[in-house]
Amino acid sequence: MTEPAPRSRRKRMTGKERREQLLGIGRTLFAERGLDGTSVEEIAAAAGVSKPVVYEHFGGKEGLYAVVVDREFERLLASVTEALGSAIHYRAKLEKAALSLLEYIETNPDGFRILVRDSHGGTGTGSFASLLSEIAGEVEHVMAQELDRHDYDDKVAPMYAQMLVGMVALTGQWWLDARRPKREEVAAHLVNLAWNGLSGLEPRPSLDPKRRRKEAERRERRAEKAAAKAEKAEEKAAAKAHRRERRDGDGAGAEGEALGGAAPQPS
Repeated sequence: MTEPAPRSRRKRMTGKERREQLLGIGRTLFAERGLDGTSVEEIAAAAGVSKPVVYEHFGGKEGLYAVVVDREFERLLASVTEALGSAIHYRAKLEKAALSLLEYIETNPDGFRILVRDSHGGTGTGSFASLLSEIAGEVEHVMAQELDRHDYDDKVAPMYAQMLVGMVALTGQWWLDARRPKREEVAAHLVNLAWNGLSGLEPRPSLDPKRRRKEAERRERRAEKAAAKAEKAEEKAAAKAHRRERRDGDGAGAEGEALGGAAPQPS
């Protein structure tokens, strides 16, 4: 008689594995419901553990939330900081930083939703406002160098850095739910406005320098053709006006002659 096979026992998690499990579950629930809308009971139930296990690792949901927020804070800050330092040209720095933020949003939507929520007192330094201030501090050096290069007052660099970072961040918040167009196209249009301003917007912005150069050459050729066409039209209008003047002049001369011929002869 064969003995029944022993039941397979589920592998017991280590403390580190359990902590990571709770962080992953908390991250999902906090992104969906926020801190106030999430309970310790829900976190424990989703992890298949009792409430004391959550308290043992994090002291409560506030402690878990703080760790989740700080992790996302550091991840996004490191990504944007690296992007700013990975290019030499200032436009390329801005492009890479914008792409870095959008890529983070695309791959970590839960993390970004948590960051943009109102921060709570127990979250430490990892609030969205403090994140933007950190990034603005990195951008400030870039703005100062660019302003100095154009002989502008670099004392206003902190203000311009806040403006630039705020524009990128708000665009990211909008794109979190919109998701259209694609992130490369969003980044291209964002940089188009930030780099060129409203008065110099590129009709078809791109992150590819070669495509931008070709587009600029096409615009230049179109402008030259338009200028040549306008010049030709002016010349044509001037010639037409000249012919009209000559015609009017000839008509006036003929009329004078006719009148002169009809005048009475002196006696």
